[in-house]
Amino acid sequence: MLHTMMPGTEEQLMKERTTAYLGIDPTADSLHIGHLVGIMMLKHLQSCGHKPIALIGGATGMIGDPSMKSAERNLLDEQTLRHNQNAIKAQLEKFLDFDSGNPNAAVLVNNYDWMKDYTFLAFIRDIGKHITVNYMMSKDSVKKRLNGEGREGMSFTEFSYQLVQGYDYLYLNEHYGCKLQMGGSDQWGNMTTGAELIRRKTENECYALTCPLITKADGGKFGKTEKGNIWLDARYTSPYAFYQFWMNVSDEDAEKYIKIFTMLGKDEIDSIIESHRNAPHERELQKRLAKEITVMVHGMQEYENAVNASNILFGNSTSEELKSLDEKTFLSVFEGVPQFGISRSALPCGAIDLLSVHTSVFPSKGECRKMIQSGGLSINKTKITDTNATADESWIFNDRYILVQKGKKNYFIIKIDD
Repeated sequence: MLHTMMPGTEEQLMKERTTAYLGIDPTADSLHIGHLVGIMMLKHLQSCGHKPIALIGGATGMIGDPSMKSAERNLLDEQTLRHNQNAIKAQLEKFLDFDSGNPNAAVLVNNYDWMKDYTFLAFIRDIGKHITVNYMMSKDSVKKRLNGEGREGMSFTEFSYQLVQGYDYLYLNEHYGCKLQMGGSDQWGNMTTGAELIRRKTENECYALTCPLITKADGGKFGKTEKGNIWLDARYTSPYAFYQFWMNVSDEDAEKYIKIFTMLGKDEIDSIIESHRNAPHERELQKRLAKEITVMVHGMQEYENAVNASNILFGNSTSEELKSLDEKTFLSVFEGVPQFGISRSALPCGAIDLLSVHTSVFPSKGECRKMIQSGGLSINKTKITDTNATADESWIFNDRYILVQKGKKNYFIIKIDD
């Protein structure tokens, strides 16, 4: 998990309980798995007895960090930032101990609180004079934007970002005794600016430590799917879809991710990896990775629901297991499956009429009849063998759905409209 650290960082962490901070961008009211690397750094830090500070970038979120970006971001208003901060705090509590009774309890701060009343003139007098333009221009994040990445160049607002982030570190150093800043490797330039500011203004000890930016084995961006980010909030990414993301990572990626995103010990991880290599078709590595992270983010019950839901789609599950799914999980499992709507008044009716007249699951009654006779049709995970079967209210679960399965892999949902 380590990419770069300032000289003396390791010695400082071995010497005494150290307060360290990591910044989190509050541009949404949920974290996504791209944030997980930094959160796991804070979790490891706290588990080793040190004190973590999670900094919500309320002020910096109003500016936008230019690091490794080619365009300026949208700016947020204070009400939205406060809402996002509260939502993020609730998510962080699943990973960090904020119990004030412990000496290394985590702290949540928002840089908007100390920036909102800082006047521009005071800031450039107190802070700006300590860092030269030459020093700021030498940062890779600035160079790339000035050398033509992105059509519109770089605004003064973004150029000043590293000074504002640098002041965060100075403020936390002076008010919280914070001696370490942590973040992704793309933050190194901003972090060293903060350390430089502390040294020039106070001569206090300060250090920086980064983790590598996580990528997929094929070079693609970690955490991104065709549908966008994988969020920690169940409103945006269902626990089932979250679980499936980790189940579907490659063997190579799973070996890397289980070391980063779980708190399992090295010996246990080595044992899981060896066992997986001996029988990769069992996907033991992905199963354990998915379990650890899903339980940590959504809890054991949602993990078990996700496993049961997976069995319904890919295994030999029963009608009872299907009917035990809540509506949201059911729709998440069968997302993208063709749907047909019929009126509740159309029932009861013959099964063949339901599937080939009221809906187009089958193009004809004859084809539907053949499928039933060959044993290839299931309704709600129960095989239908009688061509004269009647579809009635007993076929409906969750008060509005009938699940049709043709053969092994072709699913259809019939939605009952009142």
